[in-house]
Amino acid sequence: MLLYSILMFAISVLLLVMSIMIYKGNTNLIHDYHQEKVKDKLAYGRAFGKALAVVATAPLFSGIVGLLGDSETVVLISILILIVIMGVGFGCIIAVQKKYNKGIF
Repeated sequence: MLLYSILMFAISVLLLVMSIMIYKGNTNLIHDYHQEKVKDKLAYGRAFGKALAVVATAPLFSGIVGLLGDSETVVLISILILIVIMGVGFGCIIAVQKKYNKGIF
């Protein structure tokens, strides 16, 4: 599980760096068709960056739980945490898309 935790931490850092860049206004990291109808790019970037930061916490917490051991219970809890928090994060991203782009795509 150590390798899994290291991988999850690396993914979390990558997503967190991207979320900070988007939060600061670098919305060109988001594909153009996701922001065709967006009028306020700064507010959209801030909201999308926050939502992506929620997604970035999923592998972080999953990796932390993965450090607790190699038992099947720890593995299942780690995967469950990953799936639940990513679901919440993607739900936040969908809410941002609906609010600022008037739809998911």
